[in-house]
Amino acid sequence: MLIAFGTRPEAVKFAPLIQKLRQTSGFKCFVCLTGQHREMLAQVIRFFKIDVDTDLKLMRANQSLEYVSGRVIIKFGKIIRTVKPDLLFVQGDTATALMVAISSFYSRVPIAHLEAGLRTWDKYRPFPEEINRKLITHLADYHFSPSPIATRNLIHEGVSKLRIYEVGNTVVDAVQLARPLVKKKYTVFKSVNFKNRILFITAHRRESFGQGLREIFNGLKEIVQRHKDIDLVYPVHLNPKVSTLARKILGRVKRVHLMRPLTYEETCWIMNRCYLILTDSGGIQEEAPSFKKPVLVLRDVTERPEGIKAGVAQLVGTNQHKIVSAANQLLNSETAYKRMIAKTNPYGDGKASERIITSLRKILR
Repeated sequence: MLIAFGTRPEAVKFAPLIQKLRQTSGFKCFVCLTGQHREMLAQVIRFFKIDVDTDLKLMRANQSLEYVSGRVIIKFGKIIRTVKPDLLFVQGDTATALMVAISSFYSRVPIAHLEAGLRTWDKYRPFPEEINRKLITHLADYHFSPSPIATRNLIHEGVSKLRIYEVGNTVVDAVQLARPLVKKKYTVFKSVNFKNRILFITAHRRESFGQGLREIFNGLKEIVQRHKDIDLVYPVHLNPKVSTLARKILGRVKRVHLMRPLTYEETCWIMNRCYLILTDSGGIQEEAPSFKKPVLVLRDVTERPEGIKAGVAQLVGTNQHKIVSAANQLLNSETAYKRMIAKTNPYGDGKASERIITSLRKILR
């Protein structure tokens, strides 16, 4: 079994599966990093104690999607020829996942796709992930779907039901694995007043660059100024298109804490202690219900509608008025807030990795 990934979200979602595979007799698991991310990925590797067999070390400063894509295809082919896997596993919708899948297809190695079937049906939202995952679907031999909605999407695109395994999302497994490993406190939050209600923010999507982010940041500024009992925690993405605008609009606003990017464990810590989450991150949409925190999704469309349908998340887009209005409702109405607290996580029950192992026994027998 060859598992390849290159970003933090992939590592988080593969961590519980890698652990299960290495604890289960009959499976040999070879882990390859592409290095699409570096330090953010390394944090997760250390936190979950993932043993890495090889690292392609592709990352360089200011790398383009074209650079990452080309280098992965060239270098990963050598890994396939060396390892000679029975099955290759990719996760999600990154450049790494797509290019590894293409390389495996060229080598005629069967491909398993973890978190298959997510769709917005808009090729540019999110960009480039929507097209990445659709292309992987047409390359993959086995599709591990996280939900009935994702399963229906795959069937709609012509994937045989016999090739789909509906297992839930391993991100919920990862949260359960992480809980006992998270420390009691982290110094990065020392300036935050936890006597106030905490709003946790992430905003970095390419499709929001420019006016979208400007509306988000002005909305956050308005929320903080209206509510004197909140602190806003925003780990700012390093991309200058995000960080420059964030510091210009929010840098001098009282009770707004613009921080370095958080580690995965710090992110878990603050999600557990915050009052409300506003995010454009797919992973945080999935993780938040495990911490029983309402989510306002700072995107116009989402490929993860399960939270919306369950009532634990609300799509507010990048419009300043909509963001402020939705946040005010949850901050002013205890009834509205309680309605959005998840009783169970609609994305999974923490047993996805076990189901995948069971399915793999059938596939590889």
